[in-house]
Formats: sequence, structure tokens, C-alpha cells
Amino acid sequence: MDTYKPSTTHVIFDCDGLLLDTESIYSKVYTELCGKYGHTFNWDIKAKMMGTAEVDSTKLLIDYFNLPLSVEEVISLTHQGYVKYFPEAKLLPGAEKLVRHLHSQGVPIAVATGSSEKKYDLKITHHKELFSLFSHVVFASDDPEVRQGKPCPDVFTVCAKRFPSPFPASPSNVLVFEDASNGVEAAVAAGMPCVLVPDVNLDITKVKDKAAEVLKSLEDFVPEKYGLPAYALAKDYT
Repeated sequence: MDTYKPSTTHVIFDCDGLLLDTESIYSKVYTELCGKYGHTFNWDIKAKMMGTAEVDSTKLLIDYFNLPLSVEEVISLTHQGYVKYFPEAKLLPGAEKLVRHLHSQGVPIAVATGSSEKKYDLKITHHKELFSLFSHVVFASDDPEVRQGKPCPDVFTVCAKRFPSPFPASPSNVLVFEDASNGVEAAVAAGMPCVLVPDVNLDITKVKDKAAEVLKSLEDFVPEKYGLPAYALAKDYT
């Protein structure tokens, strides 16, 4: 999509697989669980689950492999792995630099994630100072105002309206960063331009033309292209 006009006033980030390398942890936990029942967790089902709320992703997993478990049982079993591995989550390239830059320039920033607050707290164990720079976080798995998870627009719509004044004049003034196809669909449905930073294994055929831009890494993002303050050449945010 090359028709995007730079007019960004607010920015919303996804978390998993965009700011934090947690998708590899999800894969590890699901691989261990599925292996116990003779199945191999793969990218076909992973792509469908990425970005969705916890209950929705769990239902997708159970249906895909016909697992003899309830949603509650899968959530309980996987949570054990999350407690063990999520605190090890590392920041992805370019994430800290961009977040600190936007915050230092007074650009309102927030997080809209399909995660629950409990899992989010585990993930940011060693990154609490950085994540304190966001004005707010919306959890699709917990928030009663988010009636449907991604690819529905609810989480981004709710997140945008919770920015402190001055509010975004229009959804088109809110730039979204995502790593998943479901996230792109949700942002577009909310009327917000979306920069997609996908995993190399993700098939983005259906959404690449819907994204404002597709990047290999947040390190490749050029803020001024979207009307945001440029990086100061002599400033190192990392």
C-alpha cells in the first residue's frame, strides 16, 4: 500500500513477536503440549493463532489437532510453561530504540495485545522500565470492552479511545505496528494504517497489500515517512 499520507499523531504497538521475542516461547510451549498427544505444532496453525485472544487461540489449537482437552485444561497446562519461559523474553531488534525515541519526542504510545495481563506481566519481567513509557496497555484476553479479539478491530478501537487528551482526531492518525496477519486485519478494520513486521516464516500473501508497509525489522522503520519526528543522528536510545 503506497497511498498512505503521513499524518500520524498516535502510535499503537502489538507486543508478542513485535517488541518482545515471545512467539518462539509460545511455539516451545505448544510444541511440548502437542507432542504429548502425538502431534507436531506447525506454522499453519501458529499463523491462525497469532494475535488472537487466549480463549480464541486455545479453541483454534484444540480444533486443529482434535485434542482431548477442554479450553480450561489447555490454558492451565500451557500456563505452566509460560511461568517458566516468559521471564526470559528478550526485546526484538529496533524495539527499544523506537519506543524510547517516540516517548522522548512526546508522541503518545500504547500497547494493544491479545495477551492477558497475567502473561504480559511475566513477559516484561526484565523490561518494566521500558514498558512503563507506554501510556496504557489494552489486553484483549481480559478487557470487558474488547468483545472480540483480532482480527476484529475492538482491541485497537478501545486502545485508541483511551489515549489521554489530545485524542486522535481520526483512526487514520493512529499508526499500528503488528507482526501478525490477524493484527493487520484488525488495524485495517479499525481504520488505522499498519506497519507489518512479520516473522520470516509467516505467509503474508493475503495482507501484504493491506499494510502501509512491510519491514524485515523495526530497525528499518523511518519515522519521518509517517510524519513522526526523525531519529536524532547523534542520539543512541539503546
